[in-house]
This record gives sequence, C-alpha cells and structure tokens, in this order.
Amino acid sequence: MKIRVLLINLLLLTLFSPLPANGKERVLNILYTGSLQGELEPCGCSPKIDIGGVARLSGYLKENRKGLSPYLLIDAGNFSGDDTPQGRLKTETLLRAYGIIGYDAVAFREREAALPEDFLSQVSKQNKIRVIIDSPHYTKSLLTSRDKVNINIGTNTDGHEKGRLNILLSDAPLSDVEKGIKEWDVIILSSGEELEGPLKSNGTIIVSGSLKGKKLGILTLQLDKSGNIRNYRHRWLPLGSDIKEDPVVRGILNDYDSRVARLFQEDTALAAETDYLGAQKCAECHQPYAESWKKTRHAAAFAHLEQTGKSLDPECVGCHSTGFGETGGFHNIKSTPGLADVQCEECHGAGRGHLADPEKPLRPVKESVCLKCHTKDRSPDFNYPVYLEKIKH
Repeated sequence: MKIRVLLINLLLLTLFSPLPANGKERVLNILYTGSLQGELEPCGCSPKIDIGGVARLSGYLKENRKGLSPYLLIDAGNFSGDDTPQGRLKTETLLRAYGIIGYDAVAFREREAALPEDFLSQVSKQNKIRVIIDSPHYTKSLLTSRDKVNINIGTNTDGHEKGRLNILLSDAPLSDVEKGIKEWDVIILSSGEELEGPLKSNGTIIVSGSLKGKKLGILTLQLDKSGNIRNYRHRWLPLGSDIKEDPVVRGILNDYDSRVARLFQEDTALAAETDYLGAQKCAECHQPYAESWKKTRHAAAFAHLEQTGKSLDPECVGCHSTGFGETGGFHNIKSTPGLADVQCEECHGAGRGHLADPEKPLRPVKESVCLKCHTKDRSPDFNYPVYLEKIKH
C-alpha cells in the first residue's frame, strides 16, 4: 500500500512540476543604454545627481553576470561626446570602456555621424566594438543567438528578418516610431526622450535609453520555443554610489582626466592684459562685501575641484573660477591663482571699467547669471530667491 501511494505521488509530481528553464519557455534579458551624450560619470556637484557612470555599470555587470544570463548588452547610440578635442577624448574613453564591459552591439547614430569617420573606425576596431550602422563601411545588422534563440539586431527599419527575434536600434522621435515602424519585436531608442517604462505599439515593445546613462534598462522577455515573445517585464537599475566600481574602468577614467589636463594646459594661453581684478582688489573698497563672500560656498568652489581631481577639466573649471574662457580670466591655479573660486566679477562682471570710473555700475545679478552654472543637471534644487539669500551681502 505504501509503495502504491509513493508511486502515485511521484506521478503527480512529474505531471504538475514547472517546466525546467530549457523547456518550452525561455527568458532573455536585454540590458540597454542609449543617449549617454559623452557622460563618463556624474559630475558630483550634488548628491542628488550622483547617479550613472560606466565604472559603476561595469562593476554591476561583473557582480551580477551569472544572475542576468542569458542576456544581451546593447547601446542604442548617441553615446559620443561633441566634436571637440575634449569631446573626442570622451568618445574614445567610452569605447575603451565598452570594450572592457563587453557590449554585444553598439549603434552609431546622429552624434557619432558628426565625428570623423576614420577616428571612430580606428577607435572601435582597437577596442573590438561590434558597431551597427546603416552604412556601407559597417555592419548594418548583427546576427547572434542566446539560449538557442536566433536574434537580429539592426539600425535599418527595413532590416527585420523572419524567424528571428528582431531588435531595432533607432534615434528617431518616439512619435515617428509609433506611427511608422512595424514588424520589429523590440525597439530601443536613443533620441534623448525618456520613458518611465516600455510602450507597446503595433505589437512592438518600445524602450528608450536613460539620458546620460544614469540608469541601466533591463527588459526581460519570456519567449516560447520558437523565440516569440509571450510576455515581458521591465526595470530600471539606478547606477548610484552604492554600486561598486570596476577598478579597470576607473583606471580608464583616471587616464581620461590626465589626458584632458594635458590638453587643457596645451590649449590655453595667458592674455597680455586683463579686465579682471580679483576679489582681493575688490576688497580694497568693498571690505564688508568681501568678508561676507568668504563665508559662502562660492569662496571654496575651486578647492572642491582639487579634492575631486577635476581642477584641470575645462568642463568643471568654468563654474568654479572667475572669468574662465574670457580674455584675461582664470587660466589655471598656478598662473592665475587670484581668479580661482566664484568671485565678485563672475557675478558682477569684469571690474577694470568700474575701477577706472567708480560711478560706472556693475552688472546686476539676475537669475540668468546664476543659471549659467546652476542648471537642472548640476543643481537640481536651485531656487533663485532661496539661493540668493545664501550669498546676499
């Protein structure tokens, strides 16, 4: 009797147990980024915006690779910096990082098209990047597979293939994508438009990369035995300071900082004459105002850059010094130490004309003056009346 009951239980267990992972249903994770726009890491101006960075992305993947498998890692394009000397260094650094991280596919879109083709070609080949672009010089689509699922990743809207899971990488506006693009299973956008989660249109799942790489998108597809999508779910992974950085990629970022510093030192020259006087000169007539200024965070702005290793990065120096980029303004801490920090003349304008004629008014400090540096990206809590009280004198 006991043997009979045991056999019945075993039979029921066999009939009603869930299918194994390699049975009829399979799971594929699509990890995606897009529209990084040259952002290597958060600037650190505020804890609220300390999110993102390729060193954190690489660190997360190293720690969680097994749990995420099988997966595809894709960048939908518009990752590069501007077509400037520093912007090209950013692009080169990102592609070096992508090579280490192990991207399966990287699209070249509008921002990449603005850069010299020979530069992009050389850097991508050096780092073994699998580039996808609708161009005769590159691959228009990438055929690959995961867990016996055949996959086609492309950038040409007419490049879908029957019998495969089709993933389109596009930087077209969402409105155009929803209206005109069909027969793709998944579309990943890099247009800069941010979506809270996936959209479903004409049977296609549409997602969009997190602007400037603050979050990693994870789209989980449940597939049947033919590779068709049965269901899906989605989550964002914020790349916050709680994620341990990959030291290898951090080394690449440190190398970028060093190269930018050399570029900065080579690319600027001191002006023979200057209209900037420095706070010390202003204090000769405006001592109470100068003492008040010394108690503000503006007076220690450059020291913050030195602490974070960004004191030779032009993109940072401009908001932590006086007159940077203007004739006779801040050059570097060795040659123009008297113009470090956010001093009187950064807000009120160069003072030589006022020194020659004290009756000549200085520039009034309006909100537009502050918004040059207190942008939404760098200073998310900025409120003009509230912040004005902090520097009032």
